Amino acid sequence: MSLFATTRSPRNVVFGRGQRGAVAGYAKTLGTKVLICTDERLGSDPELARLVDSLRAAGLQTTVFDKTLPEVPLSSIAEAVEIGKAFGPDVVIGFGGGSCLDMAKVTAVVLTHGGSPRDYYGEFKVPGAVIPVIAIPTTAGTGSEVTPVAVVADSERALKVGIASPFIIPHTAICDPELTFTCPAGLTAIAGADALTHAIEAFTAAPRETGREITHQHVFLGKNALSDGHALVAIGHLARHLETAVKNGGDVTARESVMFGAMTAGLAFGTAGTAAAHAIQYPVGAVTHTAHGAGVACLLPYVMEYNLPGCTAELAQIADAMGVKSAASDQLSRAYAAIDAVTALFASIGIPKDLQVLGLPADKRDWTAEQSLGAARLVKNNPRPLDVTAMQTIIAAAYTGDRAGLRAKIKAE
Repeated sequence: MSLFATTRSPRNVVFGRGQRGAVAGYAKTLGTKVLICTDERLGSDPELARLVDSLRAAGLQTTVFDKTLPEVPLSSIAEAVEIGKAFGPDVVIGFGGGSCLDMAKVTAVVLTHGGSPRDYYGEFKVPGAVIPVIAIPTTAGTGSEVTPVAVVADSERALKVGIASPFIIPHTAICDPELTFTCPAGLTAIAGADALTHAIEAFTAAPRETGREITHQHVFLGKNALSDGHALVAIGHLARHLETAVKNGGDVTARESVMFGAMTAGLAFGTAGTAAAHAIQYPVGAVTHTAHGAGVACLLPYVMEYNLPGCTAELAQIADAMGVKSAASDQLSRAYAAIDAVTALFASIGIPKDLQVLGLPADKRDWTAEQSLGAARLVKNNPRPLDVTAMQTIIAAAYTGDRAGLRAKIKAE
């Protein structure tokens, strides 16, 4: 295939310790009224108070919505929209973890275009530009600060639902690793594992035929030269520093590298997309009510094993990016070494080793396989074709933790 590269990203991406102090400078170029979306815990955090003070010192009016709930239920969005309608913001700031950032994105959509979030489910359903969003993550994982996706929970649907549109990419992302220094070890592990899964699935995503309409036909475009670069940078930073950040949260270098890895992983998958691990996690998460990052990371080694015939070269490059040395230097040995290294890293930070540990009931395995195929934008990204049988194969191995059996089966094909 010919060289193809594109990226979907914010107008401004700012990374570094202390850069949260730059927020007011960007906000005042966008208007005079700022709606901040955060959660109850952060609503009383001194960092939020300092943010509000800086905005007001710059001459901006502010109001805070601090009732964002995990997984962003529609009821929570409705509350934020009502406050926004009364206030009339020129800019919406998301301050917090992925749910707070997604809340800001969806609130901006509904305030601009009206209706309900349900009107925008799927790809390219947002009809035009929205109120500018400034995203300030306080965790290092989702990458939502730089992506064209927001995920919400709809009580009328069994699974979480995505809104995917280039129009919801934040105007500005301010990534200050100092905001993650107090993040507890468990959340650091889950968020960081989510980020590594983003990077690996983006780098191993199937490439597409690149006709001139590709960027208008798909939000997720498959692997390309720019997403590959971001993914490899992310993999390197996360592989080297995630375990340290989890076990020694005071290590400033590790915290910086993990947040930088999460951000660059977001830039990678925000263009390339993710694949089978994320598709399977939708129904797994719905049944187990476990954290998204724990689910995708639990699944990732099994997905990598299944996908190896379709992305051996990419897995070998992942081993190189991780700094993994294998006994043999051939491509296949390095590919296997990458899978083993990811498995070992996740074990070291407490990611569940299989779907039984995660809490998936045995009688939900076939249902999970069938429901996974509903995430079409992810299924079409996978480097090997996916059907019910393929999903059942991955889930069977992930349920029992039989990665060796899956490896033997794939070798025998």
